[in-house]
Amino acid sequence: MSAADADRAAVLAAARARADALAAGDAAALTGLLHEDFRWTAHTGATFDREEYVRRNTDGTTVWRSQDLADADIAVVGDTAVVRAEVTDVVEGGDGGSATFRMPMTQTWVREGGRWRCLAGHAGPRRTD
Repeated sequence: MSAADADRAAVLAAARARADALAAGDAAALTGLLHEDFRWTAHTGATFDREEYVRRNTDGTTVWRSQDLADADIAVVGDTAVVRAEVTDVVEGGDGGSATFRMPMTQTWVREGGRWRCLAGHAGPRRTD
């Protein structure tokens, strides 16, 4: 495996670990995968810093069941990576049932101290087809 392929595989593993932390509601794991200066723009247009993003995604505000990343396209330049993927999110609805959302997502990752951490991301718009 080339160094470029190894970098792409490591970034994809980190992105999947982030998705797993969301589904598990694991605040510590999620925080560890996000850069201190993390920023997120949701499909609704709402924006969050790391503290608010972790809180909203692990305290029951949004209850995740899963997030699947399909067709991930990863570009790595030095210690920066961009991930583009189609995500399928399954979240618990207020009525106790689940809702499924599909949308494009873009994430920017930076390598610090040999590990990849998500610096920023954007999801949306939500697909209706």
